[in-house]
Amino acid sequence: MTDVKIYKASKNVMQSGRSPSNWILEHEPKGTRRVEPLMGWTSSENTLNQVRLKFLSRAGAVAFAQKKGWNYVLLAENIRRIKPRNYSDNFKFIPEMGDKKA
Repeated sequence: MTDVKIYKASKNVMQSGRSPSNWILEHEPKGTRRVEPLMGWTSSENTLNQVRLKFLSRAGAVAFAQKKGWNYVLLAENIRRIKPRNYSDNFKFIPEMGDKKA
């Protein structure tokens, strides 16, 4: 039985704006990795580690994994919270609450 994980892709560090809406299905790494003695590259006998499938929706990725009979782990989507700010807020005077004089 093949184990896969399904998660929402995060945006690249070089991108601005919102993250892409793609859901990724990746196979869990299995088998041992070893270093090739000639070139020094890391190799593995399991080539499914190289496969990344993209889906437009979470339901599509889950349906594909179920259709293939794969065990899947659905990772929670990270929701980005944006606090809107203006440049002038950096210089705004906000009095401290403990400095009140009676």
